Amino acid sequence: MHAEELAKTIDHTLLRADGTAKDVERLCREAVRYHFAAVCTFPYFVPLSHELLKSTDVKVCAAVAFPFGAESARTKVVAAEEAVRRGADELDVVMNLPAMLSGDFGRVRDELASVVRAVRMAAVNSGKGPVIVKAIIETCYLSNKMKKLACTIVEQAGCDFVKTSTGLGPGGATVHDVELLRDCVDAHVGVKASGGIRTYRDAALMINAGAARIGTSAGVAIMKECLGEAADGAGSPGGR
Repeated sequence: MHAEELAKTIDHTLLRADGTAKDVERLCREAVRYHFAAVCTFPYFVPLSHELLKSTDVKVCAAVAFPFGAESARTKVVAAEEAVRRGADELDVVMNLPAMLSGDFGRVRDELASVVRAVRMAAVNSGKGPVIVKAIIETCYLSNKMKKLACTIVEQAGCDFVKTSTGLGPGGATVHDVELLRDCVDAHVGVKASGGIRTYRDAALMINAGAARIGTSAGVAIMKECLGEAADGAGSPGGR
């Protein structure tokens, strides 16, 4: 894979509780240097990221309802609308995991659909182009049957991507899960792999399995490996 193509699959991520504004500034500099698809961080850092990236080809992605998706639907909607108004081009939203595991599938679908509708409207009202919504289903907690059902729910809700993991659960992305998700959703729905992707080989395996995006805090190290550059410890300060 060409380095330019690889870079545009990477969402350069900082979702650590102790991440600071300086860390986000560094994250954005790295993303611009390598032309990553997006930086992914907390809504608090969206305005800063937007300001730093507004004249570049790197998008701003906000993590909403992170990491369990257990907030009320209204809370998620407000958070999503606010993130778009403050400069987010994409959202990674966690589906309601407690509801999913409790069998309340209609609630999970309706909450995601309400977020998608709110994001579309907020994008129109703010004069932005389309805002991508990626739904995190946290595969490590789900059986294969539940993963398939989660894919159906995500697609019915109108999301643009189904994403494997937050990176904070007991397991992250696997080739098996990426292949399963890719087989379960229509061609217009993308798959994002996240959690435990630290090397060029990890990223290549996920892309070959069907992932269109890679969520990782090791984007710099992956690109250096791809380009044959010596690692110098200059990777981003953390995330997934």
